[in-house]
Formats: sequence, structure tokens, C-alpha cells
Amino acid sequence: MNILKRFGVAALPVLFSVLINSAGILDAQEPSVANQQSGQEAPVSVPSRAASPLHKGEQGTQKSEVEFAPLSRTVTVKFQVEDPNGYFLPNIRPDNFAVYEDGVRQKNLTADVEHAPVTVALLLEFGGRYYELNQATGREVTQVCRQFLDRLHSDDKVAIFAYNGKLETLADFNQPRHADNSALDQLGTPPESELNFYDALIETSNQMRNVSGRKALIVVSSGLDTFSKASYQQVLGAARESATTIYTIGLIRLIQPDLSIDGTAAPFARIDWNRAENQLEALAKGSGGRAYVPGSDGEIGAIYDDLMENLRVRYVITYVSSNTATFGPPRNLRIELIDLTTGGVLKIHDASGKVIEARVYLQANYAPKNAKGD
Repeated sequence: MNILKRFGVAALPVLFSVLINSAGILDAQEPSVANQQSGQEAPVSVPSRAASPLHKGEQGTQKSEVEFAPLSRTVTVKFQVEDPNGYFLPNIRPDNFAVYEDGVRQKNLTADVEHAPVTVALLLEFGGRYYELNQATGREVTQVCRQFLDRLHSDDKVAIFAYNGKLETLADFNQPRHADNSALDQLGTPPESELNFYDALIETSNQMRNVSGRKALIVVSSGLDTFSKASYQQVLGAARESATTIYTIGLIRLIQPDLSIDGTAAPFARIDWNRAENQLEALAKGSGGRAYVPGSDGEIGAIYDDLMENLRVRYVITYVSSNTATFGPPRNLRIELIDLTTGGVLKIHDASGKVIEARVYLQANYAPKNAKGD
């Protein structure tokens, strides 16, 4: 784990919290009257980000992690703080965090920013019924995949899977990194075949079950399925139940310029591309991930930066629980962002001075045992 900062946090009054409950619903507590009267602001600023998110539609419920060590009663909480567009909000100082466990303010916190190593399975569309469509997707898939490999760190792990009528492993998690690019070099032109996307996604997701740590499944696909045994509702249910976050990169808008050359007489001209795109979005959202639909190859780099930030980066707070019991019923958990000077709501500004709303994504409770969050 790459830790950037570690500090102590003093106990202070707090007034505002934003959290995710166990059902994935965003709740907010109103500030008290005393805090509403306070006009002072802490000088916390963040870089200016894009005015709109890079992903399509709503992102899925962002997952947090909570670990409890019974012998020391140490609680470690890993969570995200984002702006309304899903961008990570940096530069929040340890003093600005207040943690409540069953309503009791916890003391002597430490706060870190974690850039975790990741384990990623790449699932690539590589085949289909139409030769022209296969040529277009084949070119894009290879390029999109290579750009992702360039963003991996030395302690990351990746496996590459390709699917058409069946699923094929091109590189597993234990192979050296140069083998990943070699696997792409050998792909060639996608074969004419069925396109069993739903079956491939379920099978790849099953292979991720025993993978520990921060993990994700990145799907590079048009979203088309021609002959899977599984239905769309089954694959959507599997995505919702999976502990692996799914990010989708839709190929539809990248390949449409090539397909338009063949005109409306081409057999694939009648494909419902909007339906395929919406299904990819629902799969990503259901797993807690994001759906991306690049309009050009030039957008891929920014998409991967956004995706990897969402996957890697967390705030990490550690404290010794004031509750002396080492087992028992679940404990309610809440984190608030406070202004150290006023005790009121922390106000965060971007580089232009605009106030940025902060959203803290945190599960509602944890069980006091060796357990991880949802």
C-alpha cells in the first residue's frame, strides 16, 4: 500500500455528515443552528475539475471497507470523498475528519490517503457475426487495451480475456507484464462467430471471486450478445451480487464512423445500439462501477485516469474504538467533514473559488469482528 500522508486528528465538535447507508442511499444530516450562524470557512482547496463527469449516467453505489482487529480494538475505514461529478476530492486534512461510532466521537484518529495496488481482469470483445463489424471492433479493442496496460504500476496485476462464441484466456494474473502485450500482438482479426457476451461476463466474474484486495473487471465491448445461455437479467443480477466492481468501455461510438460507410443496407445497420449501450451502463452501475462511452480515441486516456483514480484512491482512517467490547451487534458508523476553526461544515473550494459539495461514501455500520465492508 502506497501511503502519502499520516497525521493525528484531535477531537472537535461536528455538525454535518454525508454518508451511504447499507441500502446504498445517500443521506445527509442538516447542520445545527449554531453552525448555520458561523460564517467562517477553512482554507481547503482542490484542483478545478471538469464541469461534468466522464462516465455516462449515474455511477453505482461506491463501496467502502471496514476492518476490525479484536485484540487491539483497532478500526480501519477506507472510503471515498467525491464531488457531485464523482471526482476524488484531495487535500482534506486529518483535522477535518470526525468519526462517530454509535453516536460517540472517536479520538486519536490517524488519516491517510491510499493509492492501492489493483488486480484487474480485462474482458475484450473479439468476434461476431459480421466481418466489417469485426474489423472495426478489432482495431479499437487492441488500442483501448494497450492504453490501459500503459497505466499499470509494477505492483498491479492484470489478466486478459477475449470472448466471441467462447471465452479465451490470453494472459493470466501470474504472467509477466510483457506477456500481456504479446498476447495482444497475436490477436489478429476477430473471427466470424457468435458473440456470447453475457456468458463471458458471468464466467470472468466468477474467476474474480477468490481475488483479494482492490479489484475490478474492465469490459471493452459493444454490449451486443447473440447466443448466450444466460439472459440479460441473469447477468445483471450477477453484476449486482458480485464483489468485483465492473467498469465498461463501450465501443459503439468509436466504431460507428467505420460502419456508416456500409450504409443502411448493411445487416448490422438494424442493431439497436442504444439498447446495447444502456445495458452496459446498467451492468456497471449495478456493480458499483462506471460506464464510459468514448466518442473518439483521444478520450481514452482521460477515461482511464478517471477509472483508475476511482479504483485506487481512498481516504483511510484508523482509530481504537472507544467501545471496549470485542464482539457484539453491528455498530453504526458516521464520518463528518468539519471546519477546524469554527466547528461547522467544512467548505471546500476549487481553484476558481467555487464552493464544491463533498460527498462521503461510507457503509452505515460494521460488525465488531474480523470483517471487511460491503
